[in-house]
Amino acid sequence: MKYFAIPLLAGAVLCCTQAPAQKLEFKEHVTKEFKLTQGAGSNTLAIYNINGFIKVEGYAGDKVVLEIDKTISAKTNEYLEKGKEEFKLEFDQQSDSITAYIANPYDSRPNRERRNWDGPKINYHFELNFTVKVPYALNLHISTVNGGDVNVNDVTGSLSVHNVNGAIKLVNAKGAARASTINGNVEANYTTLPPGESNFKTLNGDIKISYPSALSVDCQFKTFHGNFYTDFPDVESLPVRVIKNSENQSAKTVYKLSTETSIRIGKGGPTYKFETFNGNIYLKKQS
Repeated sequence: MKYFAIPLLAGAVLCCTQAPAQKLEFKEHVTKEFKLTQGAGSNTLAIYNINGFIKVEGYAGDKVVLEIDKTISAKTNEYLEKGKEEFKLEFDQQSDSITAYIANPYDSRPNRERRNWDGPKINYHFELNFTVKVPYALNLHISTVNGGDVNVNDVTGSLSVHNVNGAIKLVNAKGAARASTINGNVEANYTTLPPGESNFKTLNGDIKISYPSALSVDCQFKTFHGNFYTDFPDVESLPVRVIKNSENQSAKTVYKLSTETSIRIGKGGPTYKFETFNGNIYLKKQS
């Protein structure tokens, strides 16, 4: 497959160490099942994880099924028992949403009190690995931080997917997406052209997205140490945008040039944004 590249702006060491003490572990499997009170397209599943992977798969049912493997580990029995007693995983269902989150030792939901994040040291480690089945059309708002990737297969609703130290992969997507991570690749393939705007971002990793051949959009790209590649044939470079600064200096309006490269594929359309710092961006045409 031929790609077009579009430039963007902008020995052995021997040592001896003492073997670490073996950690003590407590494992538990949690199953939760939720019946939707209205259509899947009007519902959102939110998962706010901290340590562990998230795998979501769409299916032709009308329930949300969560299978969660919980592990608490510590160096001593005292700390392990403290973790077993203190750690809390909670679930909340409203008419249009289902939320899974950590309630203790701190609340993992956005914009909540972060008690213990900067407080007393937590002397145990916890990990939650989510394997989830949802109706195809459900909307997702899911995130994790450490210890695992986020994978979404066959979910056609809108997708808000976030990670920090791990990759993101969306398979057979149809809805508009916002996908971001810090350390890891972001990959997605679409079975149809998604409505509305989408945004894909990573700091250290590649972005690899494939769309049907009928793609017709405007795209904005930004990478500092990498290139943009596409095999879509009908590509037009767009002028550099001039952005008005929100502040005036000495009674003068300040303007700046956008650092993004903009292109039009086909006849143009909604704006898709792709950004990485250390990595390449690949936009592939499906055969």
